Amino acid sequence: MKSYFEEKRGIMLVSSIAILILAIFLIVQIVIGIKSAHLLGESTNNVITVTGQGEVNATPDTATFTFSVIKNGATTAAAQSAADPIVQKALAYLKDQGVADADIQTQGYDINPQYTYNQPAVVCNSFGCPTSSPTISGYEVNQTVTVKVRDLSKVGTILGGLTSAGVSSESNISFIIDKEDDLKNQARSQAIQKAQDQAKELAKELGVRLGDITNFSEQGSGYAPVMFKDASVGAMVASAPTPSVPAGQNTITSNVTITYEIR
Repeated sequence: MKSYFEEKRGIMLVSSIAILILAIFLIVQIVIGIKSAHLLGESTNNVITVTGQGEVNATPDTATFTFSVIKNGATTAAAQSAADPIVQKALAYLKDQGVADADIQTQGYDINPQYTYNQPAVVCNSFGCPTSSPTISGYEVNQTVTVKVRDLSKVGTILGGLTSAGVSSESNISFIIDKEDDLKNQARSQAIQKAQDQAKELAKELGVRLGDITNFSEQGSGYAPVMFKDASVGAMVASAPTPSVPAGQNTITSNVTITYEIR
């Protein structure tokens, strides 16, 4: 009987020790978690936030624009028959000028009925006017094509040539940089360097040391392409067979915000 109680006390002792070890382990883990969250001995309010802007200017290498062919006919087939030869002539001209098939894409193709509103012979009276009944008088085909021109020296010639081919309008001409990733990276590097320099100067003036970066964000990355709107392009094309369309320069920008811990 005595050995039975001694054995039972031994089991209880071992269990108590195991529970104590587990409790100590949990307490240590809680303390470590609190410290890692900066809730013990440090404050997440001890930060500074700085900004920097990078800017790179570059000459565009690609022009993009759209042209439209709009034709009317008594039937959809008649309207299509009127529009298609002009579209084919315009496409053939673009290829003759060295524009690749991959750089010519249909943006829209619309066929819309055109209505005539017939006024009834009945005269309006005190009860109102009779409702007119619309009838379809024909159809309009409107095909819009987007074009990329990679040889900027040909842009004015191509615009004039498309006008001669009979297209109805040319619009939304813009000059872009086709592959601009390297330029974006340059602008971002400039912005980060300026932000870092500002952080170091602030830390020096405040008498503190910079710690880890706690937050980073980038805004406004990209460029504003040179663009000519519909009205201005129409005026240029109408006034001269070969319009002058200077490409100018594009500005690629990057704005970054960096937050540092301070010690």
